[in-house]
Amino acid sequence: MTSPLNVPSPGVPSATEDRWSPRLWGTLLVLCAAMFLDALDVSMVGVALPSIATDLGLSTATLQWIVSGYILGYGGLLLLGGRAADLLGRRRVFLIALAVFALASLLGGLVDSGPLLIASRFIKGLSAAFTAPAGLSIITTTFKEGPQRNRALSIYTTCAATGFSMGLVLSGLLTELSWRWTMLLPAPIALLALVAGLKLIPHSDREDTRGGYDVPGAVTGTAAMLLLVFTVVQAPEAGWASARTLLSFLATAALLAAFVTIERRSASPLLRLGVLRSGSQLRAQLGAAAFFGSYVAFQFIVTQYMQSLLGWSALQTALAFLPAGVLVALSSTKIGDVVDRFGTPRVIATGFTLLVAAYAIFLQVDLTPRYAAVILPSMLLLGAACALTFPSLNIQATNGVDDEEQGMVSGLLNTSIQVGGAIFLAVVTAVITAGGHEGGPAASPQAVLDSFRPGLVVVTAIALAGLLITLTGLRGDRRARTPQRSVVVAKSAGTRAEEAEPVGVRD
Repeated sequence: MTSPLNVPSPGVPSATEDRWSPRLWGTLLVLCAAMFLDALDVSMVGVALPSIATDLGLSTATLQWIVSGYILGYGGLLLLGGRAADLLGRRRVFLIALAVFALASLLGGLVDSGPLLIASRFIKGLSAAFTAPAGLSIITTTFKEGPQRNRALSIYTTCAATGFSMGLVLSGLLTELSWRWTMLLPAPIALLALVAGLKLIPHSDREDTRGGYDVPGAVTGTAAMLLLVFTVVQAPEAGWASARTLLSFLATAALLAAFVTIERRSASPLLRLGVLRSGSQLRAQLGAAAFFGSYVAFQFIVTQYMQSLLGWSALQTALAFLPAGVLVALSSTKIGDVVDRFGTPRVIATGFTLLVAAYAIFLQVDLTPRYAAVILPSMLLLGAACALTFPSLNIQATNGVDDEEQGMVSGLLNTSIQVGGAIFLAVVTAVITAGGHEGGPAASPQAVLDSFRPGLVVVTAIALAGLLITLTGLRGDRRARTPQRSVVVAKSAGTRAEEAEPVGVRD
């Protein structure tokens, strides 16, 4: 199926031309703004948590749900959000969800109780679960596969990485005034993007739904993702071996089994399972989980290290991450060309190598700040790794997928990212707290640092696992010797996945 967005018309300029029209650039910028806000919101709240706790009188258990509530809504509903974009129209889903995001941001900055703030965070996560896959699928159906799409995706994903890095800096600045400004800031930006999107984003056809909506799949799939994220978030507090945690994992497994059974039999599945038979698609999904999971856990440890042990302020901590964000921003328009030349497997492998090196160097930290020798090199390597890896994973996951399934694959990729972040952060947190010195009043600074080191080792191991997964795809890439044949090919409904990726040819 050819998307109407790819057909030149007076109202919708073609993205296949070498030079993009002003409207095409405007459409891309609107989509980038939404992704920037999603990433910004995830990172900004962390620095503001102590001020929120003091102002609203929240306990530590309640406070963590300000973060977890967003993750729960985001990670739990991404599959549904991606499929909704295919079925209901990408433009419609994107704009409605963006409006909800703006309203939830406004609510979050005005509430005066913990439960209401958590509710606003959940709603923001829910809306992001629809804007993220809808925005990504608009790009992949607007820009022709190849150099044009690679360039657009490199800009798009760089905005996400930049938003995540800049969120730390902005939060450090805004928290000095009031934590409420960190909640309110996304609202006017989202409203401006909404107004621009109404004028610039072209209409798209809905998928033919004569086969019916997969309501049972939507219910079981969404319930499984929500319960999985909830269980992982609660496991460190409840205990990984507690009856509640084990029963929750068992219920999650039962829901996933039911989901798989339903998808195999559904005429219009929420997730076509055959897409995962592609080795390149599977490597992209696992790589995304390892990449984001290791980064979120690393940022958690580094933030605690800098503020708790080095005594740095929130702003100083944010500025320490700034070199990584600047490096990502400066490379925004170049990664597409790199992918065109070398192919996604090699670029992702290089990115993961730099990521492992960044984490390994940071293992040398001690109680004396060593910014020039340890922290700065780690941040620069981290920035280079993010610039190479994140766009390339998005390109590999969406190349070769038919237009009517772009939302589905986009939702799956974002689910891998969010669930990977939740799972690996919970695992690293459990490793840190296992020593019993994670920051209690009686713990010495050296004991706290010693509790951080095993967590950093686990973070490095996660990144190394991502590298090893990526390396399994290089054999076919070396045999093909052409970048265009090194990217993923995942055929859509009606074509068996085994035909999509002949052994030793597709990667």
